[in-house]
Amino acid sequence: MIILAERKPTFSWLLHKPLCFLGFGFGSGLSPVAPGTAGTLAALPLAFVLCLLGIDGWILLLLCIALFFWGIRICGYTERELGIQDYGGIVWDEIVAMLLVLSLIPFKWSWWLAAFVIFRLFDALKPWPIKWFDQWIHGGLGIMLDDLIAAVMTLMVLGLFYWIA
Repeated sequence: MIILAERKPTFSWLLHKPLCFLGFGFGSGLSPVAPGTAGTLAALPLAFVLCLLGIDGWILLLLCIALFFWGIRICGYTERELGIQDYGGIVWDEIVAMLLVLSLIPFKWSWWLAAFVIFRLFDALKPWPIKWFDQWIHGGLGIMLDDLIAAVMTLMVLGLFYWIA
């Protein structure tokens, strides 16, 4: 079932579409204000719980790789169901990208806060090369790829901060 572009998705609609529920970040993408930020925030408690369960570091990184490839399908399917290209409420990409960043930095609130802020800046401002991928690669791959690049750039900035400090 395709919904019309002028109709907004609801939580009830998401509950009937499991892949869309994931695509909308367990509902966080329904936020009326800054759904990308809401999706990124949703990654933090998820990462915290995973770390407490011992799923961190390289194990979490491997999980993120699998979630990235699964995300291509999730985001592509959700986009098709909505009938809207790269809809802002599709935030699975933010969740996976943020988990990726968190898998490679210390498990400390200051690092997580810095990662959150830097990632959101890259994701919102879309400097080159993020903007190029956002404009030219479409579908599920395009949705996932620009956030993956934002995650890599976030890690580069955090690495620079670590090196300087």
